[in-house]
Amino acid sequence: MSDTFTITDEQQDYSQFDLEANPFPYSPVPAADPEIYCGQPHVTKQISSTVSSMLSTGKSKHLVVTGKYGNGKSHTLKYTRSLLRDRDDVVVGYVAQPGEGFLDIYHEFIYDLGFNRLQELAYEYLATITCEITEATPDTANAMQSLIDEGDVLLSEIVPEAIRQLSDVTKFADFARAIIHMVYEDTNLYAWQWLTAEGIRYEQRKEMEIHSALDDDTMGVRAFTALKNLLLDLGSTGVFVFVDEFESIARLTPKNEQATLNSIRHLMDQNSSGLSMLFGCAPEVWQDVMSEYHAFSERIGQEVALRPLTAENLYELVEDYLDRERTAAGSGRPIRPFTKESLELILQRSQGNIRQVLSVCSRILDEAANEGRSEITTEFAQEVF
Repeated sequence: MSDTFTITDEQQDYSQFDLEANPFPYSPVPAADPEIYCGQPHVTKQISSTVSSMLSTGKSKHLVVTGKYGNGKSHTLKYTRSLLRDRDDVVVGYVAQPGEGFLDIYHEFIYDLGFNRLQELAYEYLATITCEITEATPDTANAMQSLIDEGDVLLSEIVPEAIRQLSDVTKFADFARAIIHMVYEDTNLYAWQWLTAEGIRYEQRKEMEIHSALDDDTMGVRAFTALKNLLLDLGSTGVFVFVDEFESIARLTPKNEQATLNSIRHLMDQNSSGLSMLFGCAPEVWQDVMSEYHAFSERIGQEVALRPLTAENLYELVEDYLDRERTAAGSGRPIRPFTKESLELILQRSQGNIRQVLSVCSRILDEAANEGRSEITTEFAQEVF
């Protein structure tokens, strides 16, 4: 029997299109930090307004981005996050989906921040205390860590006061102790597990003098608020929380769905400043939430809907992708090797769904390269379909 598989790592040649490679994704799922965003002006305007309001005033503001499957909700949230995450004055976290309840949202948010970021916050806070009660003047987390590592500042001198003041700031003494224990080598893993709501044994909590378990939605709301208060005390403007696939709450039991929405509402009520939540949600589920859970939906108040791509959106999107791999010799039509007519067919067949558009463009470009074509005509696109 002959081997019918032909597997090779030889790269496809796209030079006839003046391209280095196929710029379209084979599996059109949003990158963690998208480089391209084909914005719809009404959406970018609303998101910009929400984000800018929080940045400029510090007042909490929230938004729901709705859109059918494949119309770009996740891409929109991730692109917005990528614009914010390099700022020093805010903390940004992404939650892929709300899970079984609010505690899962909190857990995913903390995980997105990461162990190193929480440890850095602990050192930053210890630096402020060190400046208050000693002659040392560390101005960064790294400077504080160096002072401790070199023995110039003893933890025993600053930790009691740090825990006392941080307990006042966060109104949650156990949270304060867990944060400070992020700098101790022998307990920082326990502290991390407690802070992420993974759960630790009583003996491990006792070692850090932590009395409560972070194991329900109420404690999750309390810990989230404590973290935000810590960040504001360190000079941050606030926290941005991006919750994707919010429509999955519809799969919960009515009791759990209501409990989740109530917990998010309580979080918003307790944080009139320094918190901005942006949700990605299917429109039909958001309509149900608005009609059945007024107390929650009224806290958000704003919704912006992603629409299917127009022809103009499509040309811009394809041009942006092609530009990423266009060679210096590339000239002529910006959408080459596509024609306007072939893109109109793609738009028609995909019904403007951005996920389908990217998938189809990727497939057609490869087929054209395999056949040695220099142009993707309507007829060729029709054949591939």
